[in-house]
Amino acid sequence: MPTERITFPGHDGTELAARLDLPEGPHLATALFAHCFTCSKDIPAARRIAARLAAMGIAVLRFDFTGLGHSAGEFANTDFSSNVADLLKAAEYLGGRGMAPALLIGHSLGGAAVIRAAGRIDSVKAVVTLGAPHDPEHVTHNFADALPEIAEKGVAPVNLGGRAFCISQAFVEDVRGEKLDAALHDMKAALLVMHAPRDAVVGIDNATRIFQAKKHPKSFVTLDTADHLISRGADAEYAAEVIAAWARRYVDLAPVAPPAGAPEGIVRVTEADPEGFLQDIQSGPDHHLLADEPRSVGGTDRGLSPYGLVSAGLGACTAMTIRMYARRKGWPLTGVSVDICHDKAHAQDAESGGQQGKIDRFTRKIRLSGGLDDDQRARLLEIADKCPVHRTLSHGARVDSTLVDPEG
Repeated sequence: MPTERITFPGHDGTELAARLDLPEGPHLATALFAHCFTCSKDIPAARRIAARLAAMGIAVLRFDFTGLGHSAGEFANTDFSSNVADLLKAAEYLGGRGMAPALLIGHSLGGAAVIRAAGRIDSVKAVVTLGAPHDPEHVTHNFADALPEIAEKGVAPVNLGGRAFCISQAFVEDVRGEKLDAALHDMKAALLVMHAPRDAVVGIDNATRIFQAKKHPKSFVTLDTADHLISRGADAEYAAEVIAAWARRYVDLAPVAPPAGAPEGIVRVTEADPEGFLQDIQSGPDHHLLADEPRSVGGTDRGLSPYGLVSAGLGACTAMTIRMYARRKGWPLTGVSVDICHDKAHAQDAESGGQQGKIDRFTRKIRLSGGLDDDQRARLLEIADKCPVHRTLSHGARVDSTLVDPEG
């Protein structure tokens, strides 16, 4: 996954540090990610979600809010409103590159920020919140013991997650005065609310209130046993997959013209887990699936195996070919199902002219439903052998491989 390290001016002109995660294949759409309170663009959840979306063709800009991570400025001088203003500057930067964001994703307080910002970014078609509070004031629960000192002195240090931050009274007053119901009520973009029932930092009742305040279109998906930071890789990957699938309903994905000689376009396979076998498979703007290996051989069993995909192609092509023939003949075929089993067979047993070793064997069982006579059923069995994938597997194919520049 190509990643650009960039900077752009924030709400007060200070430089904000960002990463732009780009698809290795066609760029279908752009998302803007807002991190959680006092977090950064580089927390595991942000990195994992951005990586998976990029593998699915969606570029993701994730940046550090003013005074956090690698961004310039003083955190003590920021508040919720400045976070929203930073988001607007990030969207402006993307627009200047011809990549105006169609999708906003916000984690925790970042979720509240994207709700507030969505109506002010014309290109936004869909918004996703992850563990977001209904009221931004909720974050003050993290430093409730320090509120009297902050009120008395105007600013005071607090410890959040083992790190020291200076929180100002202006920040406290800003989040106390911020209500999201009006922004949710007026939001034109579709909304996906994602929340974990066991979130101990932001209770799931917040998700309920966000969902109820928004008009349709809206969706709610539970993150099951995830923690507030979505720290487990499997939870972050699940969130990314759901976001990508859901967003396709509402985000206009850029069309991809197939290259010459490839009428169906390019199928791109990208490694999703360098320590395992999980693969992202993207075919044009509309089709995404996973490939993996069974757990017994070190995979995570989250997708079909490579031979499973080949078997699926053979089965699908068989059923389509039978259906097309029966339709053309006007025969009463009401249903087709195909079972495929792949294994290795001794070459001699497969009547391959005395060759040594083993060859691949696909066993195909075809079920035909409807009022077909014996001659029609026999003919459709013959037609199954004429499906293009069957012919490819039977006659062989040539595979030409070359190394290309990773940036290409």
